[in-house]
Formats: sequence, C-alpha cells, structure tokens
Amino acid sequence: MRSGIDDITVLSSGEREKQALAKAVNEMLEAILSSMEDDRAYSGIDPVRLRSLISSLPVLPGKGDGWNGMMDSIRKDIIPHMLRTWSTSYMPHLHSPVLIETIASELMIAAFNSSMDSWDQGPAATEIEVRVVDELLSIFGYGEGADGTFTSGGSQSNISAMIIHRDRFLDKLGYDVKKEGLPPLLNKLRIYVSGISHFSFDKGAHILGLGYNAVVKLPVDEFCRINTEKAERIIMEDKADGFIPFMIAATAGTTDFGSIDDLEALRKIADKHGMYLHADAAYGSGAILSSYSDRVSSLHLADSITVDFHKMFLIPISASALLVKDGSELEAFQLHADYLNRKEDEEDGYINLVGKSMQTTRRFDALKVYMAFRMRGRDGYRKIIDRMMDNASYFYRCISSDSEFIAPVKPELSSVVFALCGGDDRNRNARRALMQEGIIIGQTVYKDQVMLKFTLLNPALSHDHIDTLIKRIRSL
Repeated sequence: MRSGIDDITVLSSGEREKQALAKAVNEMLEAILSSMEDDRAYSGIDPVRLRSLISSLPVLPGKGDGWNGMMDSIRKDIIPHMLRTWSTSYMPHLHSPVLIETIASELMIAAFNSSMDSWDQGPAATEIEVRVVDELLSIFGYGEGADGTFTSGGSQSNISAMIIHRDRFLDKLGYDVKKEGLPPLLNKLRIYVSGISHFSFDKGAHILGLGYNAVVKLPVDEFCRINTEKAERIIMEDKADGFIPFMIAATAGTTDFGSIDDLEALRKIADKHGMYLHADAAYGSGAILSSYSDRVSSLHLADSITVDFHKMFLIPISASALLVKDGSELEAFQLHADYLNRKEDEEDGYINLVGKSMQTTRRFDALKVYMAFRMRGRDGYRKIIDRMMDNASYFYRCISSDSEFIAPVKPELSSVVFALCGGDDRNRNARRALMQEGIIIGQTVYKDQVMLKFTLLNPALSHDHIDTLIKRIRSL
C-alpha cells in the first residue's frame, strides 16, 4: 500500500507536506531506536555476506518502491548492519558517538538546506558561522586580524593551510601564483611533518603540484613527538642542498598515539628559517576545553590551526575548521562572480563566505557546533572530554602493570596503543575474534610490531566497561 508521502515531492508550507515530513522523520527515528537492543557495535556479519546482501537490493528500480517499501528494506536489510558509533564496544578510530542535540541540528540543516557561499543563500546561517568562528579564534588564543572558515574535515583544513602558506610564501619571493601559476622553483619547496603525521599532507603536496617528495618526514622520539634537534639539522641540510623550506606542520594529537609535538620549539625553528608553522590539531583540539588544556595551550603559536569537531567534540561528520592568525591569507581563495559575491553587496555589509573557502556550495555545519556549545557550555564540555582522557589514563595504568600486555607510549589524549604478549598473529586474531562478537577495536603498527588500539571517545564508557574488555582480550 502506497503511503501519503509518495505523492509529495518537496517540503513546503502546505499541511500535507508538513505531515509527510513529520511521518518520515518519526518512522526513521523509530527504526533507529528499535535497532538499539544491545550494546554491540556491529552485527558481526562478514564482508562477503554483507556484500552479497547489499548487491541483491535494487538501487534505481523502474518503478519506485514508495516510502513503505523502501523503509521496509531499510529496517530489515540495512539498519541491522550499520555501525553503531554510540556503542561502548566501538573504539578503533577517531570516529565518535554524537551528542543528542547535534542529531537534531542535522534535521534543521537538511530541512533549510542553506548554502554557505553567499549571504542570500543562508542569511542567519552566515551570521551564525561568523559568530562561531570568532568564538573559536578566542578559544584558541588568536587575536586581532585572525579569521577562519569551516571545512569538510581535517584533510581539507590541512590542504587549505598548505595552499595559503605556499601562496603567501611565494608572494614574498615575487611570484603571484593565483595569476601566473607555479614558478620554476616549485620542485625546491619543502614541507616538514612528523614521521607519523596524517597522510593529508602527502595528498596535499600532490594536489599542489609539489609531489610527495616535497614532504619531508621528520623522525620522532620515544614519545612519538617530532625530534626537534634532528628536525632542525634536516632543515639546515636541505637548505645547504638548495631546497627551500616554507612550512612545518606540527601535530597536536597523532592519529594512533595522540602525541602532541612541541610547538614552542617548532615555532623557534620556523622563525629562524623563515617558515610558516601549521598545527594539525584535528584530534587534540578538543582538549582545549578540558582540565588538561595546558597540553594544547601552545596552539596559538601556530600560523594556522586545523580543528575537527567530529572527534573529541562529539559532533556528526562532517565538521572541521581552519583558523589562521593572519586572516588576509584566506584571500588565496577569493574570486568575485557577478551572480554570487558582488562587490557592491559586500560593500553594503553582506558577508559572502565563498571567498574564504576552496568550496563553493557548503553545508551549514557551524550550526552543529553552535547548538552543542550553547547547550553544553564550557563546563559541560570539560566534563565530557575529561572523561575521555581519564578513561585513557585508567586503561593505560591497568595494562602497563599487567604482564600479559605491552603499552609502549603513555597517552596524552584519549588513545592507547597496546599489544598482547605473544606475537603479531595473536593480536590480529584477537581483533578479528572481538569483531565477530560486535566489539571493534583498532589495529596499527609500532616499531614493526602489530599493535591494538583503544580510541576512547565515548564518555559513556566506564571503568567497569574497560575492566570487562581487558578480561575478554586476555581470555582470547
């Protein structure tokens, strides 16, 4: 039987359309809630069986299944095998559960469908984003003249930082990249990153035309932080060989270990050699609102900062920002189009954010941050993020004193890398066995050894949960 939704095309102010939206939202919510019968993170179905199931489903049938037919399949075939990020048994990646109010914000974002390129496509949305960016600049210690923009994620923020710093650096050397393209000395430019930095810097080097070879991986110390003494020697040797260092990227929260590079030492190196300092704080930025804010209090020393909200801030994907100490650097993305960001409108006070971003059409992701910040406040966020970091410290203390485990690096944020004694196969098998039980943990490599990883971003996780998981892993 066809539902009343089937003959409604788009949302409008009519009563039937409003009722159709209410029905769709309520039925989807009921389907999601009905799937939350236990705390398993995953159904346990293997890739081959899941692929076969999904392959059997139509995508674009000749005649649509209608709302009821489509929803029946969603309930039966898809929702049962969705990953449940809210589960306390899910901890492999920097992939968090989300705050209740931010789920509601996604409905508002989708319903109004604002676009953040021009003021007339999102008046209130534009003003809210500007206000949120101003608050972020204050939180991270940037002053007058700073600015920022929302992005799709940490990779886009990092690559945007590479673009603006490259352009400004070459501008000082007399090259206008925006107008004239890439100069002959391009293959001499060098970016310096941690040996365990995010791969987005390699990807960015490719996109910028610099190539992977332009990204110099710096050695790390026993705490998985950039070894700053060796870093400076490498930079000096590169300069002697005719290369041109223009940027260092510090990491405030490496993907696996949560390690935080020494920004004060890297700032001195950057200044000495005329380089920009970028801070990839996609992971660690959330710690600024915790009781452990001193661990990331030097972020203001960087010329730019990547902030990710879909990690420690517990906000739905995607939500990230790039903050820059010198807001004029964002002019690297500025172009005027008569149909979009007319100069006379901007002169009259209309803000068109397209000039700050490599994107044109862009979601109103700032709303999710705004609603979470308004609802939780600093106190609420401090409690949430403290819980994550305290859980990591507790887990590390437990396994570092247990002869069955190896725990090589003390956590600075909420990730703990560890291994069962007994070799690589034991650890690989333990992870696979846990996944079949609906418990998903991470796997990585440290000094050529297979390691397991807990990424503890769920504030609902208790010490009792952790104790139970330790016992289960030992039993495997």
